[in-house]
Amino acid sequence: MRLKDKVAVVTGGARDLGRAISVKLASEGAKVVLNYFDNKEDADTTLELIANAGGRAIAVQGDMTKAADVKNLFDRSKKEFGDKVHILVNVVGGLVGRKLITEQDEAWYEFLMDVNMRSVFLCTREAVSCMSAGGSIVNFSSQAAKDGGGPGASMYATAKAAVMCHTRSMAKELGPMGIRVNALAPGMIATSFHDRFTNPAARENLEKSVPLRRQGAASDIADLVCYLACDESAYITGTNIDINGGALFS
Repeated sequence: MRLKDKVAVVTGGARDLGRAISVKLASEGAKVVLNYFDNKEDADTTLELIANAGGRAIAVQGDMTKAADVKNLFDRSKKEFGDKVHILVNVVGGLVGRKLITEQDEAWYEFLMDVNMRSVFLCTREAVSCMSAGGSIVNFSSQAAKDGGGPGASMYATAKAAVMCHTRSMAKELGPMGIRVNALAPGMIATSFHDRFTNPAARENLEKSVPLRRQGAASDIADLVCYLACDESAYITGTNIDINGGALFS
């Protein structure tokens, strides 16, 4: 119970990586406020998993690219679990689709930047007002931010690189307040993200090429997030941690 009496806000916390993270943090004693965009069924399933594990959680619908929805998420957290938030995990983001530069328009640019970077900015800004020394923010960048991404993923990679830089900036800005800010840079993780956007042959080839000879699991990500949320990582901040089975080294 490393997170007993802590409050954790997890954006995109209802499915895939967000679900694994929400359940993991709850299993370690955190009271979890999980955000979902439009699939209440996913959120209800995650709440049930947390309850079955003996944890406490609420689900709050909202679009994390909208300041009003972000404020409502934190207001609901305060109403249910008190004025303090100790952990923020910014999972919201995604590739959305693959487009070459000649196929991209300004609306595409704005959407990819909004969902991947604006969401982190808005949630971090809101969290700081209710965080104190010992707080931990964990962002999600991507291996794509380091290697440029696959075909048609340029804007996704660019947005995730912005998250990477923002993580370092916030580590400097919030460090004197005792708040740590770190990010993960996942490679191929077996989730619906890659079910939608990566063909099976590419996934099989990756399994053969990476040193650990497998795709990552959601639990691999959740375990690392939990570590970064705990006091055990109290002197780690400003990092962008590769978690890719050895596919790419910093």
